[in-house]
Amino acid sequence: MFDRDQRPEDLRDFAIAAEELGADDLWVVEDLTWAGSIASAALALAATSRLRVGIGIAPAPLRNPALLAMELATLGRVFPGRLVAGIGHGVAGWMAQVGAATTTPLALLEETIGTVRTLLAGEEAHVSGRAVRVEGVRLVHPPATPPPVVAGVVRPRSLELSGRAADGTIIAEGQGPRHIAAALAHIARGRSSAAVSQPHELIVFTHLSVPDDPERVGPVLADQAGWLGIPPEEAFVAAGDPATAAQRVSELWHAGATTVVLRPIGPDPLGQFRAAATAVAAGFPD
Repeated sequence: MFDRDQRPEDLRDFAIAAEELGADDLWVVEDLTWAGSIASAALALAATSRLRVGIGIAPAPLRNPALLAMELATLGRVFPGRLVAGIGHGVAGWMAQVGAATTTPLALLEETIGTVRTLLAGEEAHVSGRAVRVEGVRLVHPPATPPPVVAGVVRPRSLELSGRAADGTIIAEGQGPRHIAAALAHIARGRSSAAVSQPHELIVFTHLSVPDDPERVGPVLADQAGWLGIPPEEAFVAAGDPATAAQRVSELWHAGATTVVLRPIGPDPLGQFRAAATAVAAGFPD
């Protein structure tokens, strides 16, 4: 992950280096006052030739679904097969700061995801929902292959929503195998209710600290645990020497993660990634 605290002008070189180091994905963020995800994704895609770039995540309350679909379609056409579009509820406090607070967060997210997916598929959207109104809109330049639209969600009802409405789910930092198992159960319930048969990607974000640095890691995990509503000692992190961090990553895969996104804490994020990735490759030589 290109962390939000890194300078936007460093993204291009960071993306090039990540690709050279063998990363499969590079994820960019959209948090209020930090950086816009569409611009960040465009920079990273243009600077590289192979990396899949993920948006983690665009807040539905800030994004008109027609405009979001137009932006994603442009990236999807120019960089086919290399974009993953994450959409979420957005942080309630941040949404209130900019006058985008909603009283129907579940409806807004589900209707936004559905509308964006319809438009990216080249179909005409007719939506008269509780939160979204789109009448007779069809993209002139839809992508040949629509990029997957995934939901960045945490709570049970939102996870069920993701299962029935999205192509995949993003699990936030701090959640380990036990949390993944619970999330998968909610996602499966949503998929069953909507009779969804296509594969569903589970993308798990996790903090990385190689070597472990308790003075830096502790406050980060405490903040994340508070946001998740779990005890700080339950917050998951891939920390320690490279082999230990790699083992922690493998625990997420064994729990059901399709993709693990490393979010380094502290200095030299690319160096931390290099050390962890080398250890992961040694443990999974195939």
